Amino acid sequence: MESGTLLYEGKAKKVFATPDPNQVVQYFKDDATAFNAEKRGTIFNKGIVNNKISVRLFRLLEDAGITTHFIEQLSDREMRTQHLKIIQIEVVVRNRATGSLVKRLGFEEGMVLDPPLVEFFYKNDPLGDPLITEDHIRLLQLATDMQVAQLRQSALRINEILTPFFKDKGMMLVDFKLEFGDSNGQLILADEISPDTCRFWDIQTGERMDKDRFRKDLGRIEETYQEVLKRVCA
Repeated sequence: MESGTLLYEGKAKKVFATPDPNQVVQYFKDDATAFNAEKRGTIFNKGIVNNKISVRLFRLLEDAGITTHFIEQLSDREMRTQHLKIIQIEVVVRNRATGSLVKRLGFEEGMVLDPPLVEFFYKNDPLGDPLITEDHIRLLQLATDMQVAQLRQSALRINEILTPFFKDKGMMLVDFKLEFGDSNGQLILADEISPDTCRFWDIQTGERMDKDRFRKDLGRIEETYQEVLKRVCA
């Protein structure tokens, strides 16, 4: 499919218009950012890896009854998706304590969270994507109460699908971020699911297999992304 005007460029992707106003092309970049873009760099072939992993996982979720924006893979770096109005809320599901949760609440690193914790963040780069409550969402008019309940329910259902999938691949799904769009009142999973948006730990070694390797200067970044791709698509 021919792609046209650049509609949006974010930290990890570009979105292009297509001849069909209801569809767009999502192009995955190699750019890497952390700490609200205070740290920047490049991870070689990250865009290819994240596109292929997202395709595999969107198909897995679709087969399990989750509606996603994915239509088809166009190339190593591109997928065709529905054109959605993105809800300005990032939904984070946490199965274990790490990252900002440890810093905010003093939980022990790796502590199991049972049941899984769902958090909402305001998708706003200038503000640093702050943590928000349901009252904040209501005040900012980001979503209705019913939509918030649906976001939580969908996120937990996705967690139920992905957790055993990754366990079978020798990976622990520690936490992950989701974004959703609205299409005529229906909430649809959008964005991507990849080592950029998830935290994975190797079940046997505890080795981090995600963008924390870039955040924390752990090395072997490209090799680890390739290993995740190999396991996910095996």
